[in-house]
Amino acid sequence: MKSIVTFAATATAALVLISGCATSSSGASYSQAQARHEMVVRLGVVEAVRPVQIEGSKSGAGTLTGAVVGGAAGSKVGQGKGSAVAAIVGAVAGGIAGSALEGSATKKDGVEITVRLENNTLIAVTQEADEVFRLGERVRVLSGGGVTRVAH
Repeated sequence: MKSIVTFAATATAALVLISGCATSSSGASYSQAQARHEMVVRLGVVEAVRPVQIEGSKSGAGTLTGAVVGGAAGSKVGQGKGSAVAAIVGAVAGGIAGSALEGSATKKDGVEITVRLENNTLIAVTQEADEVFRLGERVRVLSGGGVTRVAH
């Protein structure tokens, strides 16, 4: 039993570390590939702001970790064929639980910002809610490399 607890703790720690590697959707966060690359800057005015949820990652790490932990725990139940069946059931249940845990652990609060550009085009950009945007505020919209962000 002690080995299962140790294994579960190790697997949980691995899941937490992997979840921490999720990329940021912040308007102030740039990937290494985006650094030192030109971005197009357009100016506009904030027309609307609404809170949204940015889904958590689905890397498969949570599913795998949960399946391994569930399978190991299930294999300790019963003997013979009962142990094998319990291991399979434990692995399936653990995989489902691990996937849900990864998704909820990496979910972030976001904001959808609708901006009327100077050419009168209306666009909406979704990013992490780490900056406050107000209606009527002038903002910069930066685009490049398939990424668009709104900044002050």
